[in-house]
Amino acid sequence: MLRRTLCIVVAISALARPLRAQAGPVHQLSWIAGCWRLSNAATGRTIDEQWMAPLGRTMLGMGRTVRGDSTMEFEHLQILERGGHAVYHAEPSGQRPADFEAREVSDTLVTFENPSHDFPQRVIYRRRGRDSLIARIEGTKNGRVRGVDFPYARAACPE
Repeated sequence: MLRRTLCIVVAISALARPLRAQAGPVHQLSWIAGCWRLSNAATGRTIDEQWMAPLGRTMLGMGRTVRGDSTMEFEHLQILERGGHAVYHAEPSGQRPADFEAREVSDTLVTFENPSHDFPQRVIYRRRGRDSLIARIEGTKNGRVRGVDFPYARAACPE
């Protein structure tokens, strides 16, 4: 009987370990996962942002801005855990990579900051319902405070 109980305890511990590994600041941002689109008929511009679900304390993402049939910009993105905090790592086309550390994290909002970055100094994601996400970049550029909102709608992910 004791041997059977010990086996059950070991089995439950082994199963619980992967669940504990998924807890943490990156996993808390799983609401960002999926495909998001912003289309502007007036400018002919479409912005797509796609995020993989958290796994291994990392979320991988990518973004693309298209006008007509031309890609104007693209970006490789990652949200990773570093020092117990979520970090937003961005590699935009034509620019140097930059890291922004999460200052505020909840089930509907995350604010990443890097005060020493040229622009933006903050990257913010806010969930509005199940199918809406507002991404925002903000900071100071040439002595002026600026902010740009990207109101995304959930989109079908390409197969």
